[in-house]
Amino acid sequence: MKDNLPIIDMHVHIVGNGSGGTGCWVRASRTRRLLQTFMCRHIGLKGSDLEGDLDRLYIEELLKQVLGSSLDAIVILAMERVYDSQGKCLEDHGTSYVPNDYVLALARKHPEFLPAVSIHPARPDALEELERCIAEGAVMMKCLPSVQNIDCRDRRYTKFWERMAEAGLPLLSHTGTEFTLEVIRPEFADPAILSWPLECGVTVIAAHCATRCGLFDRQFFHAFSEMTRRYPRLYGDVSAFNTPMRGSVVPACLEEPLLSRLVHGSDYPVPVFGHWAWMRDLIDWEVFRKWERQSNVLERDYQIKRAMGFPPETFTRINGLLPAKAPRQAGAVISKP
Repeated sequence: MKDNLPIIDMHVHIVGNGSGGTGCWVRASRTRRLLQTFMCRHIGLKGSDLEGDLDRLYIEELLKQVLGSSLDAIVILAMERVYDSQGKCLEDHGTSYVPNDYVLALARKHPEFLPAVSIHPARPDALEELERCIAEGAVMMKCLPSVQNIDCRDRRYTKFWERMAEAGLPLLSHTGTEFTLEVIRPEFADPAILSWPLECGVTVIAAHCATRCGLFDRQFFHAFSEMTRRYPRLYGDVSAFNTPMRGSVVPACLEEPLLSRLVHGSDYPVPVFGHWAWMRDLIDWEVFRKWERQSNVLERDYQIKRAMGFPPETFTRINGLLPAKAPRQAGAVISKP
């Protein structure tokens, strides 16, 4: 580690079906259910676990992978429900839901977990929920504008963004196209909608650096890259860069000044394959073969990105973006023996 800072994966999804009384749920079309089954198998679970004791099995496997990796901690993400612009919950929409209380409780139980909450700013109680989550040790706020129907430019949300800025709570926002979740507002994939939270003083992390996930999807990466030159509080994460499309921007990400604005995230349980890095000559055959055999998905993702050329700072930079007291409040592991 550089300067003894923890190595943190700041983009890890929590998934559950409510089997353990967590309040989580997951649902999908037939096509997405096939993808969910594949992701379960990829991280060491069975496809049938989606209908079984998923709450317990998912956390047990995730904890095992964190403890068996080079990581010191991970940021675990809640998932908000879908609301309309007037704050009404759209019950028939959404692919998954993970309550804030669940990730906060997991972080209290496991020091390796840091909680990122998810709050739709149109909710009537959005500010109250934000205050509660800040008080309970939230280290980040996660939203998916295109999935959750959040127009971050809406001036009605100004007080919400200003309170986040005052608390030093960063915003992790999905940017770029999306396939694994139901998309409500595809135009909100554009990172330009993050301009108002940035103007309000929020530190914003653009998940996936606004890359595309499909071959024929619109590419927003260059718009994101240009925005980093105008907004010093804008960062990007390298989550899902070991997938076919998103990883195509790695060479550009390894160049300054963008390289100094990147943080590490895996997007777990999204599959991690080194094939794409090898085919683009970002890693050699020996490195590819070595880490492709690694069954620990978090470790595989971390090591392949290191081999691509991402420096140590990429994996520790998030420490400087979190609230000053958040790691200790959440019980973060500072270093492993």
